[in-house]
Amino acid sequence: MLAVVQQTLAITAPVFAMLFLGVLLKRLRWIDDPFIDTASSLVFRGTMPTLLFISIVQADLSTALQPALIGYFVFATVASFALAWLWSIWRCPKVDRGIYTQGAFRGNNGIVGLALATSMFGDYGLSVGAVLGGIVILCYNVLSAIVLNIYAPGMKADPWSLCKSIFTNPLIIGVLSAIPVAYWKVPLPHWTMVSAEYFAQMTLPLALICIGGTLSLASLRESSAMAVSSSLMKMVWLPFLATIGAWALGFRGADLAILFLYLGSPTAASSFVMARAVNGNYQLAAAIIVITTLAAVVTTNVGLLLLQWAGWV
Repeated sequence: MLAVVQQTLAITAPVFAMLFLGVLLKRLRWIDDPFIDTASSLVFRGTMPTLLFISIVQADLSTALQPALIGYFVFATVASFALAWLWSIWRCPKVDRGIYTQGAFRGNNGIVGLALATSMFGDYGLSVGAVLGGIVILCYNVLSAIVLNIYAPGMKADPWSLCKSIFTNPLIIGVLSAIPVAYWKVPLPHWTMVSAEYFAQMTLPLALICIGGTLSLASLRESSAMAVSSSLMKMVWLPFLATIGAWALGFRGADLAILFLYLGSPTAASSFVMARAVNGNYQLAAAIIVITTLAAVVTTNVGLLLLQWAGWV
């Protein structure tokens, strides 16, 4: 178990380093609000769609394709989204419900979940995790686009406007354009892929620096109650319910552990980028990311310990 603790810290520590770098750069006035606006827009419109495209194109969709596992993961994701949304109606002011819901269900599978699954289960964890991640990316972005546009200031919530917001979302365009390329294994020029990887590698550090640049003690205090509530949903209640459900349906061993790692991943940095793109409460989104990333060091290891103690993995 000590090895898992060290692995979790090794994954989350660089995330915190980039967050605090953003705080420091803002204090030193090396970056300012106009830079954060421009950089966030670049991530949302350019680097993150490119990253999603590359991750799907490079994944072998025919490897470790397990319909039951994929089906349950998608079901658990949609159910978590629905529960978080219902809870937000009771818990949050209307304007913050979209941010709260996205923070409570959207996990950082590509960084934390996949790395831990690979560390624990080797090639099997990598192949299964890559397929799960590639498929759920579309779910995350569609569901987030719906709930954010319903509650975003000045946005229309009629069916046509929602469909337009979904299919013009750069993240969803990146995913949809990658699926046929990956499925039919369309060869792309080597130089194009290398250039795209250079561009995509800016995504996580730039997004985390922007998140750090928006953090302040005042904004953390203002959003603390909602951020903690959404974080508890993301890191404790929803993973617990979904993991128990997976066990009840017969999942055991590596499959159950991978489901837990993915469902219990901290909130993805892309939630901040999408919140800022729709002029939502991005300070709340940033606070949820910070809290869930810190909590992952504890909840991931406690969850795995309990699963092993019960003899389920």
